[in-house]
Amino acid sequence: MSEMFKISLPDGSVREMPAGSSPADVAAAIGPGLAKAALAARVDGELVDLTRPFTGDASLALITSRDEAEALDLARHDFAHVLAEAVQALFPGTQITFGPSTDDGFYYDFAPKDRPFTDDDLPAIEAQMRKIIAADKPLRREVWDREQLISRWKQQGESFKAEWAAELPGDEPLSVYWSGDDWLDMCRGPHLPSTGKLDPAAFKLTRVSGAYWRGDQNNAMLSRIYGTGWLNKKQLGEHLTRLEEAAKRDHRKLGQEMDLFHLQAEAHGSVFWHPNGYVIYRALEDYMRRAVLKADCKEVKTPQVMDARQWEQSGHWGKYREAMFVIPDEVPNTEDGGPLVSNDADWMALKPMNCPAHVLIFRQGIKSYRDLPLRIVENGCCHRNEPHGALHGLMRVRQFTQDDGHIFCREDQIVEEVRNFCALADRVYKDFGFTYAIKLALRPENRFGTEEMWDMAETELRNAVAAAGLNTPEYGWEELPGEGAFYAPKLEWHLTDAIGRTWQVGTIQSDRVLPERLDASYIGEDGAKHRPVMLHRAIFGSYERFIGILIEHFAGKLPVWLAPVQAVVATIVSDADDYAGEVTGQLRAAGIRVETDLRNEKINYKVREHSLAKVPHLLVVGKREAEEGTVAVRTLGVEYQKVMTLAEAIAMLVHEATAPDLLQA
Repeated sequence: MSEMFKISLPDGSVREMPAGSSPADVAAAIGPGLAKAALAARVDGELVDLTRPFTGDASLALITSRDEAEALDLARHDFAHVLAEAVQALFPGTQITFGPSTDDGFYYDFAPKDRPFTDDDLPAIEAQMRKIIAADKPLRREVWDREQLISRWKQQGESFKAEWAAELPGDEPLSVYWSGDDWLDMCRGPHLPSTGKLDPAAFKLTRVSGAYWRGDQNNAMLSRIYGTGWLNKKQLGEHLTRLEEAAKRDHRKLGQEMDLFHLQAEAHGSVFWHPNGYVIYRALEDYMRRAVLKADCKEVKTPQVMDARQWEQSGHWGKYREAMFVIPDEVPNTEDGGPLVSNDADWMALKPMNCPAHVLIFRQGIKSYRDLPLRIVENGCCHRNEPHGALHGLMRVRQFTQDDGHIFCREDQIVEEVRNFCALADRVYKDFGFTYAIKLALRPENRFGTEEMWDMAETELRNAVAAAGLNTPEYGWEELPGEGAFYAPKLEWHLTDAIGRTWQVGTIQSDRVLPERLDASYIGEDGAKHRPVMLHRAIFGSYERFIGILIEHFAGKLPVWLAPVQAVVATIVSDADDYAGEVTGQLRAAGIRVETDLRNEKINYKVREHSLAKVPHLLVVGKREAEEGTVAVRTLGVEYQKVMTLAEAIAMLVHEATAPDLLQA
């Protein structure tokens, strides 16, 4: 009689299965419907193929399309493999490299034999992928001896795969997956049971770009093919609709139409703010200044350039040096090409963040426990040498300004300070109409500080979120292992915009490392020196990125208090020019940002033009309005117009042009 294994199921039942059986056998034993629906399995918590045999007693959870997150990741991984197989079928001699899943799809990197791939190749590749899916080819796992696999890759001319197989850590055998009996790739898995489990109408190849082998610009340039993949056609359609809507909301396009900003090569990665855009910037700056001053924060200003030794002491020099703009004391002789500097101590650097400078402010003078908490904030301009290919409009730039702040406090003040910050962040995000999820990013593998420090910091942040009532499913509470900063765990606020995209913006971090490294201390009640805890906090993150998010969230139709031009007074006939000037003067006197349009153009032309510029209100005046002292108000996005007295229109605009914190005061 063969050995029997006890397989525990999520409903608490236990099935006895003979040795050599697999999760697929359990699914079949339960019923044909489940056998057809099953895609993969979790065995003792590990995600595996349905056909992986049990090795002993185990707990089992079968994965179906109802387990959407896991099913999507499996499907996208398989789409990537099918993509690679299709490319090699159509373009013999192409070498394969890597093909992971992504947040909304997949990609695969190739080394073409003759020429780089282009977008024109995508339709043929898609058609070949659908043939492979229709063939319903079994996806079968095998384990190969490492040297045997390397030899095979070399024989087939797959030099990239051979190199990677040789450099994988450890000396264990390597797993490969066959697609049918004629194509294989090296992969840890797991995979779906067959290509036929993919919906041929649920994917689309989107673009081709260049990518360096293993991300190193010194290596060969590859062709990367991107795709988006989903579980069914409906999900794909919804995703493509979101992409279309996102394209309409692209802050770079709207920024040009609204004359807000531009970027150009002479200052690559830095923003040229136009008058309209700078109005938005200043309105946000004024709003945040009022918000933090109400929270009993003191505003400071610190230098742009600091000695490299300061950055080395803080730990940033070792972690961020490649991303820092460095200024040598010695200017090189361009004739003999001499060295820039003799050693790191001669270097200065533009600050990539504000925190070390804020510690230096804290260290001025002796601090007592009675002085804490000390809350300082700075609209601090920072510079980071982001890779050229990573720059993206306002979303990722090299020069940016943070709404940065640091709270120096005692151990017993941490939870209350973090709880208060959570309340402030909640107020700010709601003022802009955002919902959000809050997450705790935990200690990374490469970090400073003791385990005790990290234990305390993570516990304090958990307790603060609980005290604020935010550690609930309603707020998307989640813990993210390994995603903290090198010096501290952090709470992260992930905003959801009008079309369902998420943006990580605000943070607060509980840091014991930097005060230790930079020797910050205060005199305690016992008369001895103690280290303060340093809470790093920001709400917008950076003004540039937050403005980009706002433009896309509102599709350019900013709230009146943020709009660069809040109203335009437009004439129907020239006889109303004098009255239009009078209306404009009264609006300006009331503090409204208003312009006058007296051009000899039809009113419908003026309406279209100012609608494109996203002006919230158009006040139309003609002969009748001039005689009656009224205005016809056309509001952006509203089909009808409303006739008001001038006094009513001014009152309405003054109310809408008042920033939210003043409205609620």
